[in-house]
Amino acid sequence: MTAFWTEADYDDHELVQLVRDPASGLTAIIAIHSTHLGPAAGGTRFWHYAESKDAMRDALRLSRGMSYKNAMAGLPMGGGKAVILADEAKTKTPQMIHAFADAVERLGGRYVTAEDVGISEADMTLVAERTQYVSGLPVDGDDTAGGDPGPFTAMGIFHGIKAAVRHKLGKDSLEGVRIAIQGTGSVGGGVARLAAKEGAILTLSDINEDRAQELAEELGADTAAADAIMSVACDVFSPNALGATLDDEGIARLDCAIVAGGANNQLAREHHGPMLAERGILYAPDYVINAGGIISVTLEYLARNEGKPCDINEVRKGLAQIPGRLEEIWRESEASGVSPNRVADAMAQRLIGR
Repeated sequence: MTAFWTEADYDDHELVQLVRDPASGLTAIIAIHSTHLGPAAGGTRFWHYAESKDAMRDALRLSRGMSYKNAMAGLPMGGGKAVILADEAKTKTPQMIHAFADAVERLGGRYVTAEDVGISEADMTLVAERTQYVSGLPVDGDDTAGGDPGPFTAMGIFHGIKAAVRHKLGKDSLEGVRIAIQGTGSVGGGVARLAAKEGAILTLSDINEDRAQELAEELGADTAAADAIMSVACDVFSPNALGATLDDEGIARLDCAIVAGGANNQLAREHHGPMLAERGILYAPDYVINAGGIISVTLEYLARNEGKPCDINEVRKGLAQIPGRLEEIWRESEASGVSPNRVADAMAQRLIGR
């Protein structure tokens, strides 16, 4: 595996740990970017990587994004992330999850984990059998926040899309607004349902074509092939799958006024933010618009430490602040001529003492 300190995405991370447990078959990376504001919080991703260097790059980029995300959301948490390197069959066993949990426990609270791509509530329940430094656990009752953070992420993105449409297009409603959604899983599917309820005109795409088609039939939406969704003529392109789709080629293909979605690390590189701005496309920085999930799991974790359930209304208050943060970024961007991603990065870096 490539030494992490030679990676372009290494950013003075406080800790980058390779975890191996041959007995269970676990290979994982835990990356802690910053604990300036509190314990490093961020989910665990379970994914098959073609090359191990891709896993390292993901861990480094995602953990830095969590530092920025938590800071911009006003949470008393630093930023971290874990990736479990799955085999091609994506074999996952309780023994593997327990071994990962043991690694989290050995960090003594410096890192708090939760769900991410490929990890479920059931997996987090297994993690909780071996460590207290975990959130996103199942809860009972409609008034209690917890469990799968996906729906909260989706709700925050929905609020952010509405803010972007209001800012760029001058519309207070999504009725008649054309939205192309890339990815129809827990987050993208949630965004689609909320947007459809408000009358948006949707085009859906997913590498799982059956899933996209099923949701399209439910919502009366169109579908596009996974390799064509970025070229669909629309008002809003909403990336909600894996990141780094906004590279030179991807940006050139866009036919939209706004990019606003939940995927982490949407920009392949930092200079792609100014490229969007040069094309007149309004960008909602990903770690600001997609903060709903971490708001939920952080408030759940803090409440549990105080021996009480997490009031879902507190989570809703946190989600309601996302549009205001985006508006602040866009106003400063327009006043300064600096792209929204660079404005947001500068704000976040100040907050984490860098």
